[in-house]
Amino acid sequence: MGNSWGDSGSQRQIPVIVLAGFLGSGKTTLLNHLLHRSGGSRIGAIVNDFGAIEIDAMAVAGALGDSTVSLGNGCLCCAVDASELDLYLDRLAAPAAGIDVIVIEASGLAEPQELVRMVLASEHPGIVYGGLVEVVDAAEFDETRARHPEIDRHLALADLVVVNKLDRADDADRTLGLVRSLTDRAAVVPATYGRIDPEFLFDCRPSEERVGQLSFDDLHQHGQDGQNHAGHLHTGYDSLSFTSEVPLEPRRLMRFLDSRPEGLYRIKGYVDFGPYDPLNRYAVHAVGRFLRFYPEPWTSRATRLTQLVLIGSGIDADTLGKELEGCKDGAPHADEHGMWGVLRYVQRPDEAEADLEDPPA
Repeated sequence: MGNSWGDSGSQRQIPVIVLAGFLGSGKTTLLNHLLHRSGGSRIGAIVNDFGAIEIDAMAVAGALGDSTVSLGNGCLCCAVDASELDLYLDRLAAPAAGIDVIVIEASGLAEPQELVRMVLASEHPGIVYGGLVEVVDAAEFDETRARHPEIDRHLALADLVVVNKLDRADDADRTLGLVRSLTDRAAVVPATYGRIDPEFLFDCRPSEERVGQLSFDDLHQHGQDGQNHAGHLHTGYDSLSFTSEVPLEPRRLMRFLDSRPEGLYRIKGYVDFGPYDPLNRYAVHAVGRFLRFYPEPWTSRATRLTQLVLIGSGIDADTLGKELEGCKDGAPHADEHGMWGVLRYVQRPDEAEADLEDPPA
């Protein structure tokens, strides 16, 4: 597998997804579904809870405790205290482990914000934040809010909300509307039995040219398929592929990123800023409110293109495509200050992630 990110082009970064939700919401069911439907991707799972975990139709090598266990498909699963997170991230991100995505299943009573902060603060060069996924029990949502009012805060922090057990909800439309009203532009996806398409979260067909969690070639092809999703258990998302031979103007692109709409969960790809930086292309990784650019030297054989994939729930792909078209720049000369907005989101080697905030206007 090729690399995703890294200034030197030699360090592939593995997305780390925090999977949260109160007891009984269906986190473990969703994780089991992802393990079954990984499509060849290797998932490293860190379970921030003690006790047994049931993996349907899979042989678990040992009972979960403080030890690492090996699952039947080669995935790794650890039961850890949050303070051990760096230790296990280091183990799972080791090249020899061959892991493509890491999922941290938070305890049902955990504070997901703290786990997110730990991932963002990690200085491990082999990982990148992959988003906070909050699982909601639609059938018990009103009662859960009454018992745990902090769920409103969790939903406001989430990048993706899976409204699970929707088939058991008395008024599914009202529950979905209420959940959407409590999120901060997060993508909201309905589900039953935790069945969401894993391609919403990570690339199920590892390939040579990876774009963060996703293969650009795979998603580009997926985006061309229109509504033909035969065989998918549940899609619940829309995708847009954007390619431009004309370089993008950095200020226009930052305005687009500042105003990205509700439901736009992820942006992946490469940006050509033309005369603003003729030596590098910029890998862009946005999940929810998190944004990062990674400059990579152009190779002599590379075709200078901007290639982006946008994924979300309920997004207006036509409008987003037009807005991206408006980011093109035909000017032959660069404003010397034009890249300042972009460079704010290029992580320096001596910097750790600090927050989850949107790019400022």
